[in-house]
Amino acid sequence: MTYDLAQIIKAYDVRGTVPDQLDETVAAAIGRAFAQTLRSMGEDRGSIVVAHDMRETGPILVEAFTNGVRAEGINVVNAGLASTDMLYYASGVLDVPGAMFTASHNPAEYNGIKMCLAAARPVGQDSGLGEIRERAQRLLDEGDEKPPTGTIETRNMLDGYAEYLHKLVDLSRIRRLKVVVDAGNGMGGYTVPAVLDTVPALEIVPLYFELDGSFPNHEANPLEPANLVDLQKAVVAQRADVGLAFDGDADRCFVIDANGDPVSPSAITALVATRELAKYPGATIIHNLITSSAVPEIVRENGGTPVRTRVGHSFIKAEMARTGALFGGEHSAHYYFKEFWGADTGMLAALHVLAALGESDKPLDELVRLFQRYVSSGEINSTVDDQAAKLAEVKAHFANESQDETDGLTVTFTDGSWINLRPSNTEPLLRLNVEAPTAQRMAQLRDEVLAIVR
Repeated sequence: MTYDLAQIIKAYDVRGTVPDQLDETVAAAIGRAFAQTLRSMGEDRGSIVVAHDMRETGPILVEAFTNGVRAEGINVVNAGLASTDMLYYASGVLDVPGAMFTASHNPAEYNGIKMCLAAARPVGQDSGLGEIRERAQRLLDEGDEKPPTGTIETRNMLDGYAEYLHKLVDLSRIRRLKVVVDAGNGMGGYTVPAVLDTVPALEIVPLYFELDGSFPNHEANPLEPANLVDLQKAVVAQRADVGLAFDGDADRCFVIDANGDPVSPSAITALVATRELAKYPGATIIHNLITSSAVPEIVRENGGTPVRTRVGHSFIKAEMARTGALFGGEHSAHYYFKEFWGADTGMLAALHVLAALGESDKPLDELVRLFQRYVSSGEINSTVDDQAAKLAEVKAHFANESQDETDGLTVTFTDGSWINLRPSNTEPLLRLNVEAPTAQRMAQLRDEVLAIVR
């Protein structure tokens, strides 16, 4: 069989359909290539930690990958079932590289691998992933195989993960809260009971906690509004204080208020930033370029230093490391914490939200109103034949306005409105985000850009 790893090893991780793109042979080759690359980078710590989500294909791919790593003489700690942020915790606390088998919110036929260096430092296209792909492709092409020599041990990291998070956010003095959690049949169904059921003030109402990689109820992708409907209904019906929705590998968390309305990730970013800045005055806070303008404004008002980055976790993590930032947030509900090795964890963000709500006598919608200053379009995707040509048309149309091409095209207007139009790296799409002081102005700019793009 001929394998083309360029189809499944992209900018940030490995992801493909099983078994036609990603099978045991490929997993073993990537395991060996990962071990070889760690050695060539001077990052071999003698062992690595491996975990997997609830997908049926996880254990068999982990076994093959593990045998590949062990064939290079490196030992393996198998953490078994885990969320992605739990794998980052294991990599951080054990100070070894890690590999998480997950395809996040992708459909059931997919699986993938997110790899990291020791202390959860990212592995991306420019930080080892390109070399891993080349080495694995060579191993597959040459049919080179070696028997495993490294050792393997099984270790459960769940209790340590829960204890570590509770050291970072104290929930011992909050008021009683009723919390509906939609795990989407993903790993939140495994981690939420360990982390939240131990808090006496919390009454957890579970939705879809059964681990099932076929996602029988809805996609485990809370970025899509349709996947929040069940949670929104349940929050209102249960008269709950807040709703939390996790994605498949539970590294992202979306928040619903008591009225059943979504709270924007930008507002959550600002809320968590103010809490962190209260503990560490003057710290740096990272935000990507399509989070709300309210985020850098609020960071400055609270004495912090905002730093703007491109969209994508590898860029955020690189800036976290470069600037020593305390916290970072993205519009996609990825939240990064210096105290969590600079890695993203939806659960820690959720604990901050619960602490802020539980320490206040206000409902969540009132609490976050302070952080919602503008009207946002949300991300609007358009299929186009020529991304560059359409971007050039929009650029020419707004030639007299302030422009920035850090990530796609950002146009900023004198009234504080802005648009960002950026190409997808994996699909023939342009992604549009618009923000403005009023709904009318937002709609006007949105329609003006879409008339060109479409």
